[in-house]
This record gives sequence, C-alpha cells and structure tokens, in this order.
Amino acid sequence: MSVRIGIITDIHHGPSTETKAGSSALGLLGQFADFIAEEQPDLILDMGDRISDVDAMTDLRHETQIAEFFGTLGAPTYHLCGNHDRDHLSVSDNEAILGQQLSSQVVDVGDWQIVLWRANAKMDFSDERYGFPLNDDDLPWLASTMRSATKPCLVVSHVPLSGHGQIGNYYFENQEAFSRYQADAAVRDALALCPHPVACIAGHVHWNTVTVVNGIYHFTQQSLTETFATQGQPASAWGMLELDETVNWQVFGRDPFAFSMTPTATRWMPPR
Repeated sequence: MSVRIGIITDIHHGPSTETKAGSSALGLLGQFADFIAEEQPDLILDMGDRISDVDAMTDLRHETQIAEFFGTLGAPTYHLCGNHDRDHLSVSDNEAILGQQLSSQVVDVGDWQIVLWRANAKMDFSDERYGFPLNDDDLPWLASTMRSATKPCLVVSHVPLSGHGQIGNYYFENQEAFSRYQADAAVRDALALCPHPVACIAGHVHWNTVTVVNGIYHFTQQSLTETFATQGQPASAWGMLELDETVNWQVFGRDPFAFSMTPTATRWMPPR
C-alpha cells in the first residue's frame, strides 16, 4: 500500500535575516495549506526550524503561531525540532507548544516504517569541532531501531546524515561542520544495520539534494523561505514523498525538484 507524505521544513517564521525571508512565512504557509487540502496526503512531516530565533518570549510566540497553523490542516502531523527551535526553547517547551511528544519514535504506515529520529538539534558552540553532538541515547536508539526493523524505513531527521559536501551552499560551504553530526560516520554505520531498504530525508541545509551512501539514498529538502538559490525570492518549497515499491519525491515552488528511485537493501563493499 502506497503512502503519500506532505513535507515542509525550515519555515523560519520571524524576522527576515540574511537570505531567510522569514517575514513571508505565514503567507506561504497559507499556500501550503491549499496544497494539503488539494492533495490530501496520508500524513505531514515538519522537519524543524519552524522559527528564526530571537529570544525566549519572541520564540514562544512565533512557535505558537506555527503550531496553530498546523492544527488547521486536518492531517496527522509529525514534528521534529531544528536548531533554531532550540536556541531559546527546550524540547519540553516545543512539546507543550505543539501538543505532541518529541522523542524519537517509529510510525508504521502501509508497507513502510517512518523512523522519526529526533536526535539532538542544539548546536554546541563550546566544542572546538562545533556542529551537532548527539545525546547519549540518540545513537543506540537508532542502531537498535535499524537492527530490528521489519519493513523498509524512511529515516527522518532535521540534520542530514549523509555527510555530503556543501560547496556552493550560502551557509555551510565555509563552515561545513555545522551541516552534520559530529558522529555522522557512526550514524551511517547504524543505518547500514537495517536488513531492509532505507531512505533518509532531512532539512537544515536549505537546498534540494540526493546523495547515495552505502546503497542508502539521502534527500535534503529546500527551506520554505530560503532565497539564496532563487534570486532573492523565497523558495516557497514544500514536497510530496510517495513510498511504495518505488520512492517518488517532488519539491514544488521556485526551486522545483523531482526524483524517483527503487530502494534496495544491498550494501556496498567497504572502501579499500
């Protein structure tokens, strides 16, 4: 049975900063609502960075506005926290605002399992490596979940897991460590434990990409309000991902993208 998932990420509601047109977010979300009403997906994924952080009180107000919007869509919605959702607000703050728990979980849908890997999304600026450290239980949970999977898995995270290069990326070309987990090689080892096909999707890096590592396809989806790839206009990006015997992913807006593949459980030979 096929599953259709509406996906949005990096909304960045709030002040417009650098290349993020945050002041346009609420209007663009109205267009996303029209899309959801027309397409009627089975579920919706919000992959984090709902706001651009300012201070605790402002962030609380902006996150609440976004939560109220999602409450109008009429489809099951699953949220992840991004780093901007965590700069001034805790995970429990986000849980209270969104009305759902935000620990990692597995959702069975049709012939697939949706693995919501809600790993740490708060940057550690005190560490000389910077980037994203994992909480103690993040990696063991993922490894156990992959090892015990009974169906093909879509692994959803805010931060990409592929370790792909950032050449040309406005935010990350010159600070690539901020685009990944410090332990991302161990994360990919955990993904490879799955005896079934695996695909991964994330946000955070504000562009559409496909990367294949060890037979596992990794996607990243463009931000709703990013402008660096769209000549100063917000990308107005949201996606539809259809999971069946094939995986079909389409991104709409000013930075359109489409990709289709047949997932496989085959892994590659280790590098020489």
